[in-house]
Amino acid sequence: MTRIVIHGGDVADGLGDAVRRADVLVDRGRIVEVGAVRAAPGDTVIDAAGRIVLPGFVDAHSHVDGAVFRPEVQRALLRQGVTTAIAGQDGVSYAPGDGVWASQYFAAINGPHPTYRGGGVAALLAGYDGALPLDVGYLVPAGTVRHEVMGMRPGAATPAEIAAMQQLVAAGLAEGALGLSSGLDYVPGIFADAGELAALCAPVAAVGGLYVTHMRGGYETNTAAGLAEVAEIHRRSGVRTHVSHFHVAAADGIRLIDELLAAGVDVGFDMYPYTRGCTILAMAVLPPAYSALPVAAAVARLSDAVERERLRRDWFPTVAHKPSLGARWPEMIRIAHAPATPGAAGRTLADLAAHAGGDPGATGDVVAATLDLLVANRLEVSAVMAVRDERPVADLARLFSHPAHTGGSDGIFIGEAPHPRAWGTFARFLGTYVREVAAYSWQDAARHLAARPAARFGLHDRGIIAPGRRADLLLVDPASVRDAATYAHPTAPAVGIDDVLVAGVPVLAGGELTGARPGGAARRAPAAPVDPTRDPRF
Repeated sequence: MTRIVIHGGDVADGLGDAVRRADVLVDRGRIVEVGAVRAAPGDTVIDAAGRIVLPGFVDAHSHVDGAVFRPEVQRALLRQGVTTAIAGQDGVSYAPGDGVWASQYFAAINGPHPTYRGGGVAALLAGYDGALPLDVGYLVPAGTVRHEVMGMRPGAATPAEIAAMQQLVAAGLAEGALGLSSGLDYVPGIFADAGELAALCAPVAAVGGLYVTHMRGGYETNTAAGLAEVAEIHRRSGVRTHVSHFHVAAADGIRLIDELLAAGVDVGFDMYPYTRGCTILAMAVLPPAYSALPVAAAVARLSDAVERERLRRDWFPTVAHKPSLGARWPEMIRIAHAPATPGAAGRTLADLAAHAGGDPGATGDVVAATLDLLVANRLEVSAVMAVRDERPVADLARLFSHPAHTGGSDGIFIGEAPHPRAWGTFARFLGTYVREVAAYSWQDAARHLAARPAARFGLHDRGIIAPGRRADLLLVDPASVRDAATYAHPTAPAVGIDDVLVAGVPVLAGGELTGARPGGAARRAPAAPVDPTRDPRF
């Protein structure tokens, strides 16, 4: 590998200093010098004039687990400056086990893995090594662990079952996982209580890992209860904690997070800069018991006329009373992925009812169209979920500016009409929240999107621009950077980040993949020495 000199750019190093004009010298995958660098014969020089050099971004919450092998997904991430994505989210992913259950349950979220068929976390991570232009970190998924030991049985785990689950978690951590994730609105995570989760967090705390949770209860008005459970798990286990895709009004969220921090709870959170969500349609519109059924049994039940009438009469009125949706739910749920129903993606449930010859305003017709869609696709349906009250940029900016915040896209790369957050999150942080509303400085962006998440997830070899650190770097045009993906055109690549290095190797040049594959699995790295007065960790 030749030395690389990034010449003439403005460096935002992630350590909190002012942006400064400096060159960056890269050699053998590491940053060697930041300052005035004279290129030597044979060096590769990248002209950064007019651009800002930032540390590679760490996406704290991504569903890139199996999709990352697709070139268009790699390009989508790198065009946003993402050089490390954290997978294994929401308590459901392929390892441990053979990946079959997770591939079916999260078919509309993670999709299938192209090669993994078993072997645990070690085998899954090994499949990333040398195959990617960027890195993927992994969290041991607590729901998958519970399924391996208990299947879909509800209720409390026995001491022997907890011990077996702890062994799986400890093995995954020893094999390179960064921590543990839970999804407490998904099955079987919904059956685990705080005591069980704290027990699974004990081996995580022992190695300094992170507990990452999709909290119980759907956030918003239930956020306080969800955070109380996070605090209880921390109290019982001592584990560091992190809340996924935080959704709550800024004033409430700031107050609640600050109360936890004041009480000594080590907590952080990630958020994406959009108000709409995306999830499995069955979880959004069916009783939770359906998620615990085998797919064939759920489909059979949804095909039964008596059961369909019971759901229409007794269950769907509760959907209309969900705080985030309301009576207009058929117009607010837009299909992202329904592979067995051509033309469904991009349409609302009301549209589908009308297309089937029904009345989009009649609850019975919409329920029938919804159930027909789930049956035809054997529950493999995801949807973009609008909300009644879309929060303004200023409200979101207050939470993004909180010291405990890190950037996370919750990006889902499955479907014909996915949520645009997978293609636009980090470019939107830069274009909207740095340039347009000045909620962030460029150094703030480096801290929130790179330095802090790298430190929180134990990736101490990256996240700042300093000698000795891994050379994950991106060059940003501050005048043009922006997200181009929209709900109507969700896969448009971001603009303004055309050159990216991973481990000192150019992987994006002129906005296109170079074909280099220096990436792989991101495993916990030993803590690097740093001046404590400039430590980006919260």
